[in-house]
Amino acid sequence: MALDRCIALVFIAICLVYGWTAWFGMDGSLPPFMRRNPVWPSSFPKVLSIVGLLIGLAVVLTQPPPAPPKEGDIDYRRLTDYKLGQALLLMGLMVAYALLLRPLGFIGSTAGFLIAGAMTLGERKLHILIPVALAASLSVWWLVQEVLGIFLRPLPSFL
Repeated sequence: MALDRCIALVFIAICLVYGWTAWFGMDGSLPPFMRRNPVWPSSFPKVLSIVGLLIGLAVVLTQPPPAPPKEGDIDYRRLTDYKLGQALLLMGLMVAYALLLRPLGFIGSTAGFLIAGAMTLGERKLHILIPVALAASLSVWWLVQEVLGIFLRPLPSFL
């Protein structure tokens, strides 16, 4: 079985669990006054699960037989030929970013993640990278804090 069909089967299983939860798990805990509403909190998850099931079934059932891999296609049998170290390091940086968000604050952790991620991908011009990362993290913080009105701790928690 092709890799995309295996992924589609996993996607179908996830949609089935999500749909089961939306149809049977969420509706039972609704208070009586919400049961008369035309749109329930589970309406959108129900639609998402049905659409996901249809897309997954379309991938599994209607796909033509796979063609041999072309020159630019990713071949899962040759994963060691790709830059897995960079991908794994980026995923580790994402986890570190999530863990350091509260202790370092949004600006410090976001700028650090952008700088470390860009250096992982090969950027070496620090005189450009650091100001761009700081400007990006400051502008996103300003948009979230001031424009949207959502509190986002900008500085480390020890300050």
